[in-house]
Amino acid sequence: MLSMLPSGMLACLQTPSKPPKVHSAFLRAAVLSLAVLATLADGKALEKRSTLLETSANGTQFIWTIQDTYAGKTFFDTFDFFTGKDPTNGRVNYTDRDTAFAKNLAFVEPDGTVIMKGDNTTWLGPDVYRNSVRISSRQQYNTGLFILDLNKAPWGCGVWPAWWTLGSGQWPLTGEIDIFEGVHDNEHNQVTWHTGPNCTLTPNDQYTGSLVVGGSGQPNLICDGNIPGNAGCGITEWSRASYGPSFDAQGGGVFAMKWDDTGIAVWSFYRAAVPKDIQNGQPAPSTWGRPVAVLLPTACDPIANFINHSIIFDITFCGDWAGNSYATSGCPGTCPDRLIDPSNFDEAWWSINWMKVYKRQPILTQTDDARYNHVTKMVPYVAIFSMAALIWL
Repeated sequence: MLSMLPSGMLACLQTPSKPPKVHSAFLRAAVLSLAVLATLADGKALEKRSTLLETSANGTQFIWTIQDTYAGKTFFDTFDFFTGKDPTNGRVNYTDRDTAFAKNLAFVEPDGTVIMKGDNTTWLGPDVYRNSVRISSRQQYNTGLFILDLNKAPWGCGVWPAWWTLGSGQWPLTGEIDIFEGVHDNEHNQVTWHTGPNCTLTPNDQYTGSLVVGGSGQPNLICDGNIPGNAGCGITEWSRASYGPSFDAQGGGVFAMKWDDTGIAVWSFYRAAVPKDIQNGQPAPSTWGRPVAVLLPTACDPIANFINHSIIFDITFCGDWAGNSYATSGCPGTCPDRLIDPSNFDEAWWSINWMKVYKRQPILTQTDDARYNHVTKMVPYVAIFSMAALIWL
């Protein structure tokens, strides 16, 4: 009787079997594709979950993204050379761009290393000032993450270098942030803030450095530069490798300053300890541990007191700090006499790999979390289906 049925109906009544070879191959390819997609989706989900987000004072999540890079042969293209009288009363002649390049006080090595120097070739007469450089970025910033990679920083008796930011308005009302600064052969970097009134440094355990002691023998917590004789509020780093010969001897390192609504914080890392996220161009300050110095927003508004800042590098000599502290520094003779012999300034130069400025990029965490949850919920089902189908095939 069955032989009398049409072939199509007979096929329907027969015991099911595996699909024909061509269909099996097609399904196998589809299942394998689903398995691959499941693996990729799971990897993307894990990658998303492992991405570390920073958090602002109001709870908004963000990441730091590159805004400006200063490096290599274009390093000096967006800087101006300052040629005025040194505001800190240093015994220095700040040269213009052409003079700096002509006298090899500023240049870029073939490998892209940026060099800035104080003159170490010219013998001077008594009371003659020594040539040097001071540059200021044309770009101005209101908050950001500023990272500097150095091979070497200037030092030596009578030498006073600094990497700092300065507001464009009347000093000190728009603020000054001295990120890297020291004198003579010191071993510890000093971080200092200069502001108008209503800004104080909070003593606490949120930073690893030590408060700078003022002339009264007490820590100077008042940042107001309008107060006569006030040198700002400062913190000295604990590390002996943060300034001077020790810093140079271990290959330099990285300094970072974070300025946002959560305050102003500074970190330093000697060469062997530079975080991977900095090396990879994806900085995450919340993973760096306690900073060496912090100015908290509870006692100093970091937005209102610091406005339109340019980035500055300079090397000056003697002056208000290096000159006034020379007699107790252990350096020989007097600071003015020190300037005469150019060999005294063989270590007075910067060697810079790069400087980068990052800005905050807010993250729409709700949307991202929804996508993450959607992917992670699908992955197990896709994986189970793929395994079952492979077994069946």
